Amino acid sequence: MARYTDAVCRQCRREGEKLFLKGDRCYSEKCAIQRRAFVPGQHGQKRRQKSSEYGIQLREKQKTKRIYGVLEKQFRNYFKKAERQKGIAGENLLILLERRLDNVVFRLGFASSRKEGRQLVTHDHFTINGKKANIASMLVSIGDTIQVKTGSADSPKFQELKAAGAYKTPPQWLEVDIENLTGRVLAFPTRENVDTAVNEQLIVELYSR
Repeated sequence: MARYTDAVCRQCRREGEKLFLKGDRCYSEKCAIQRRAFVPGQHGQKRRQKSSEYGIQLREKQKTKRIYGVLEKQFRNYFKKAERQKGIAGENLLILLERRLDNVVFRLGFASSRKEGRQLVTHDHFTINGKKANIASMLVSIGDTIQVKTGSADSPKFQELKAAGAYKTPPQWLEVDIENLTGRVLAFPTRENVDTAVNEQLIVELYSR
């Protein structure tokens, strides 16, 4: 499967804002946006091109894809599914992306970034309701219990997490028991629960062209 293999900090610089793709590094002075706040490439510092309406919409879609780490075809399929659901298509899209297992692992504090969450999931460190769960794009449902597998719980990564008490406070729609390395889905997220800096209406307008 196609995947992005270049430096992820270039993606933040291309969008002109922090996408928080590298966990703790994004909060430090090493963050690429703080050191080189211009578009990557030979002529990055000279580019001052005014964006068209289409360009603004496209950049918002690209930014959202990069934040959640999904490819173009995946993203379009999420949007089609969001359109078929009741409610506002843009909000439905964000809720679907938030329900991805790699994002939930990140939100629960078991990973410092969605990319690390995706890696932990694909390396078979988690179960859902006691069953194998190693597909990052799996969508969680209300009542699901996400747990670190018994064999993985003894690894330094998760032992350090337990010793620290928690990596972060999960959103209201999730519950975490850091001592037992488990998380539970209490409800589906709402737009108010999603703190991702995305204007989903621009994405809807782009796909409505």
